[in-house]
Amino acid sequence: MLGRMQDWPLLMHKIIDFAGIQFPQQEVASRMVEGPMHRTNYGEIRERSLKVAKRLERDGIKLGDRVATLAWNGFRHLEAWYGITGVGAVYHTVNPRLFPEQIAWIINHAEDRIVMTDLTFVPLLEALAGHLPSVERYIVLTDAAHMPATKLKNAVAYEDWLAEADSDFRWAEFDERTAAGLCYTSGTTGNPKGVLYSHRSNILHSMMAVGPEVLTVNAYDSVLPVVPMFHANSWGLALSCLMRGCRMVMPGAKLDGASVYDILETEKVTMTAAVPTVWLGLLHYLRKENKRLTTLKFVGIGGSACPPEMIRAFEEDYGIEVRHAWGMTEMSPIGSAGALKPSQMGLSHQEKLAIQAKQGWAPFGVEMKIVDDEDNALPWDGKRFGRLKVRGFAVVETYFRDEGGKILDDNGFFDTGDVATIDPNGFMQITDRAKDVIKSGGEWISTIDIENLAVGHPDVAEAAVIGVHHAKWDERPLLVIVPKEGCEPKTEEVLAFLKPKIAKWWMPDDMQVVREIPHTATGKINKLKLRESFKGYKLPTE
Repeated sequence: MLGRMQDWPLLMHKIIDFAGIQFPQQEVASRMVEGPMHRTNYGEIRERSLKVAKRLERDGIKLGDRVATLAWNGFRHLEAWYGITGVGAVYHTVNPRLFPEQIAWIINHAEDRIVMTDLTFVPLLEALAGHLPSVERYIVLTDAAHMPATKLKNAVAYEDWLAEADSDFRWAEFDERTAAGLCYTSGTTGNPKGVLYSHRSNILHSMMAVGPEVLTVNAYDSVLPVVPMFHANSWGLALSCLMRGCRMVMPGAKLDGASVYDILETEKVTMTAAVPTVWLGLLHYLRKENKRLTTLKFVGIGGSACPPEMIRAFEEDYGIEVRHAWGMTEMSPIGSAGALKPSQMGLSHQEKLAIQAKQGWAPFGVEMKIVDDEDNALPWDGKRFGRLKVRGFAVVETYFRDEGGKILDDNGFFDTGDVATIDPNGFMQITDRAKDVIKSGGEWISTIDIENLAVGHPDVAEAAVIGVHHAKWDERPLLVIVPKEGCEPKTEEVLAFLKPKIAKWWMPDDMQVVREIPHTATGKINKLKLRESFKGYKLPTE
């Protein structure tokens, strides 16, 4: 027997319809590439999204076609998403931080027919255009006054292109499992792989993401999605903010500490989210300039492990709640978040900080487990390390074009490539990427734990740990640090700082100071590149 309820498909245009009807005057403020702040609202965004859909249809874009966006977070990028999906096409967010060769590869692999781009990336596309045979035209997200002279094929200013259509358009109807968005992994090992999100998975993920135990937002919030729309759906905020009717502040291209502080304060932001490197820059600016944050209440941190010192600084020094989260492109991306559970509310402040430093527990919609090398499930005791596997309604089933073949185990679980522990309360803690784990004398060493502790040293701004060959122990850890401005930390001082905090066999055998630690296009520490930099390095203990 089936239920007697309406079959109401979960399609993305229902989100923009809701925001435009229930919150038509709610503001969307964008810092423009051209310079000034632009202000619009959900009513206007909905109207213009309908125009985008109608204009794309006139250009021959149909169900399943891919339309690339190479753009910062801004109102035009937002309305383009809803217009693209509203005509049944697929938005393909291109990460501009990838190497040019990778950008060309993924545009060709996706067979994008149109590229929508911010002014910033016109020179990049001009250099690549001759290698992008599937692209029929380029739409520059600007107006006629700022449109550059360019030889890009059939190039047009977005505002001129949009003016050729009105909003008298009926959203396309199709199955909720229809593809909505395409996002490629950062491709640190081999070519990037495409993750193809559906309308259904996007909406269910966004409903999960706005819960109070994840990235809580509501209609009274002013939200700054620092995490870019080209980074796994802006962690769902490009959908969930409209779903909850909150005010949006789009930061554009300027993401340095001073610029983030300025927009947080001038736009009276209450909630924001980004990777740790962004918050390192903001905290450095706050301390250097002796600034305070007067409206910010909540910071979401993910993308890579958040050092406990960062959580402590936000909460103790600035009175801002921190939510540590974890996920990946293949999970749309949220997989866990670190809200304390009721049974933990009576713990001491230090005990709470220790729990918040973990990546958190899986919300409804995500199931996880850890397994050994023989794929046997390991206990949730907070001690046993294992490969982390997940499944859920917004987790990848296969990659776009079936790249990589079968990627799920026999029970439908996806191997994340992370090594983790899970404690009896369900809190998961990433200890390493499987490819980065250090095995010394038969024992596993958590590089992330060491990195987080090292950042707690008053002279250390950022830290990374890699395994270096050792004749006796196979591998031993090398600590690589970036010092804080004006500081010159000594090896013996930093190692002495770590010694009482970690197991003896975890202690790094040496430390090296560098000006900069390499990062991937999504903000994670690039251990592969770091290992290449120290290839052949001889430890003093050998």
